[in-house]
Amino acid sequence: MAGIAEEPQPPVTEEEDENVVAELGLYKGQVRLVSDCEEEIMLLWAIQQPIFSKNNAFVSQSSLQLKIDACGRSLSILQSPSSLGTPGVTGAVMWDSGIILGKFLEQSVESGKISLQGKNVVELGSGCGLVGCIAALLGAHVILTDLPDRLKLLKKNVETNLYGDMRGSARVVELTWGDNLDKDFTDPSPDFVLGSDVVYSEGAVVELMETLAELCGKQTTVILAGELRNDAILEYFLEAASKEFIVGRVDEDQWHPDYRSSRVAIYVLVKILKY
Repeated sequence: MAGIAEEPQPPVTEEEDENVVAELGLYKGQVRLVSDCEEEIMLLWAIQQPIFSKNNAFVSQSSLQLKIDACGRSLSILQSPSSLGTPGVTGAVMWDSGIILGKFLEQSVESGKISLQGKNVVELGSGCGLVGCIAALLGAHVILTDLPDRLKLLKKNVETNLYGDMRGSARVVELTWGDNLDKDFTDPSPDFVLGSDVVYSEGAVVELMETLAELCGKQTTVILAGELRNDAILEYFLEAASKEFIVGRVDEDQWHPDYRSSRVAIYVLVKILKY
């Protein structure tokens, strides 16, 4: 009896093979390397079509409190929606990218792609603090950072959600991107640097890259999640980052299965070693 014919599979090109690596830095999952920034932008906007995906699928920015289950706990994240429209104020509410990054970390630890136990972690632009709290619950020693006017809300969320027996630890520290870093940040260099929704203007990119260049050692792995709002600003970031870092994007099939969005991208960066 004749066998059932299998569906023909599209051929894998050499270019696709070359652009996908088995791991990057301390992230032990597949990463698609970004070799052409303009092509990366075209792929994201043409294939993922972020503008047609639901915005804020996992958050309600008008609520004073956001509840989410993570690491065996029910986390309660306070927001300040009244500050959302204030010029120059960031981090007052959660965005999908923060939820997705936090659950990505949890999924990656459970699947063995990341180990955070005992690792030193710095979170940039912590905002409401969900990502840093999840990293601490997963065993990391986390420094959550933000601008001075954001620290009150950030500290409140850390105190509310990190209590009792914990695998890791967390502390909140003021940090303005572009300023010289204290030795607390760089001695030793962190194992991981995390950030969600930190690419939002060309000026912010310049200051962010200055901080990343100083903060990251040769063993540091950077994981950033971002909302796909402005293709020009993302391309500006990727071009700037590619001068100092190897940059790769994690495909959605490696994210938490319940927390995926075509409006978000996750990138992994490691410093280019210069001899």
